[in-house]
Amino acid sequence: MTSDTTHTTFGAHSTTGDVLTGIDLTGKTAVVTGGYSGLGLATTLALTQAGARVVVPALRPDVAQRALADAAGVEIEVDQFDLADLASVRAFTERFLSSHPALDILIASAGVMACPETRVGPGWEAQFAINHLGHYALANLLWPALIAAGTARVVAVASGRDPAWRIRWDDVQFERGYDKWEAYTQSKLANVLFARHLDLLGRPHGVQAFSVNPGWIRTPLQRHLAIEEMVSAGWIDADGNSAPGLFKTVEQGAATQVWAATSPQLDANGGDYCVDCRHTDGSPTDGSAAARLWALSADLTGLDLIN
Repeated sequence: MTSDTTHTTFGAHSTTGDVLTGIDLTGKTAVVTGGYSGLGLATTLALTQAGARVVVPALRPDVAQRALADAAGVEIEVDQFDLADLASVRAFTERFLSSHPALDILIASAGVMACPETRVGPGWEAQFAINHLGHYALANLLWPALIAAGTARVVAVASGRDPAWRIRWDDVQFERGYDKWEAYTQSKLANVLFARHLDLLGRPHGVQAFSVNPGWIRTPLQRHLAIEEMVSAGWIDADGNSAPGLFKTVEQGAATQVWAATSPQLDANGGDYCVDCRHTDGSPTDGSAAARLWALSADLTGLDLIN
């Protein structure tokens, strides 16, 4: 990966409010998965404060309603949705398309991390299914609304990236031995590759896509990790206090995905991996791997509406 970045006044400590200064999203519609917790909640609130109408598809709509209850006077819709269930994804998109002619912003923020081995749908490994396949299906099914917007952006929330990460092409569902961290990093690499190929397919239709690394933030994403594991990793001390200087606030963590979704600085870019409100080029091998993952995802879900 190269170290070339865009010139920007923003960085690791920028907040959602900083990156949205001067940006008016009035009349724009956004969908934010996971938009009622952690980074997703910060993203939803920031977009609505800039004038956007935000739809929050939620596994637990009652919890989402309570989390968003204080956002008075803004346009937020909550709807039922389960990323692990393609029938649920399809039902949500049908309801959305029936009432919203266009979609300007899609932010794939929902996810799970390092969970115990779990099988969903037709036996899919849960992290790959929820973090990647569910969002792949969602973008495909929302495609008519994305192209109707004229200019739209899709943002996949990934993670920090390591060159050692790989897609386990011969055992993508971890049927031959499960490792929670390998499964997680596979799903996050899939987010990066998904955005890269979606941008390639979407550009002729006015649809850009980016992947982002939000950085280190303490959110409910860590719910599957034992305190002892986080202490051993050096994230927190024995009393549960965060390691000094390691974690961002949720407003800082959400800034990069909000920036990628809205910044005019990125009008000429696309498909890139963004960190600290800057974009970097992908590795030279990303293109072929991204196309291969797209074909695999189409085969698994039976969806390839974009092509």
